[in-house]
Amino acid sequence: MTPEIRARLESLGTELTPEMLGGTNQLFAAMNTGIGPDISVTRDLFYGPNDRHRLDIFASSGTTSAPVLVYLHGGGFVMGDKHTQGSPFYSNIGAFAARAGMVGVTMTYRLAPADRFPSGLEDVSGAIEWLRRNIDTHGGDPDRIVLCGQSAGASHVAGYVAHRAFHATEGGGIAGAVMLSGIYDTITAEPNQFAEAYYGADRAAWGPASPFAGLLNAHIPLLFTVSEFDPADFQRQAAQLVGEWGRAKGKYPAMHYLAGHNHLSPALSIGSDEREVEQLIAGFVGRVA
Repeated sequence: MTPEIRARLESLGTELTPEMLGGTNQLFAAMNTGIGPDISVTRDLFYGPNDRHRLDIFASSGTTSAPVLVYLHGGGFVMGDKHTQGSPFYSNIGAFAARAGMVGVTMTYRLAPADRFPSGLEDVSGAIEWLRRNIDTHGGDPDRIVLCGQSAGASHVAGYVAHRAFHATEGGGIAGAVMLSGIYDTITAEPNQFAEAYYGADRAAWGPASPFAGLLNAHIPLLFTVSEFDPADFQRQAAQLVGEWGRAKGKYPAMHYLAGHNHLSPALSIGSDEREVEQLIAGFVGRVA
């Protein structure tokens, strides 16, 4: 990351204010290189009955039996989409996957407060089931699916990995999972209106929703990141995961510290000249899938 971009992100602060969100989005939208002409995009395929059960598929021409990268957007459980007209986000991640020899998938899921826990886990499971039946017709290998989520999307990915009752098939049906700045332990997480919208106002009910123990016992390969300018609760969650992982397993998890990045920038930087996160994800997919 260039010193200029780092300074700009640092100046926006660590809190999820409109200024920080809008400034980061504007910065990386201007840097995005777009979708190349050799990449085909199939939009709004339904993987379930709800209007939010939609996904987009990205593939380069001639792609066959390729790994599949499935991206879940953030938005505090209450907002967000896989694609916004006039914006490169989050088609930037599907296009990156296609350029890197994968099939890219970006998906939406049901939102709180209308749909609460475990709706996110149910939706990930439904999408995995659909992809395992259909992704081969788009050039993907159903046995080489890797999930990737950011913020609330990372929490849904973590929940799917951890709660085996929601697995689409034995072992989860995925080859690996990437979590960018997620919340992993609902018991120790700082309460806020967004978490309450999804998990409910009664904190006693948050415990069974926590993916923490399941992540520590997962057999699925996992990759985590935390950003230098992440909000404090995301920093604490990453530190807690590292500590408990070390005590449980006697080794360090695949937790990467993204210097210069903030909460949004890892996902938004994909498809720009800032390629650190692209390379990190592509390397992980290459190892596990």
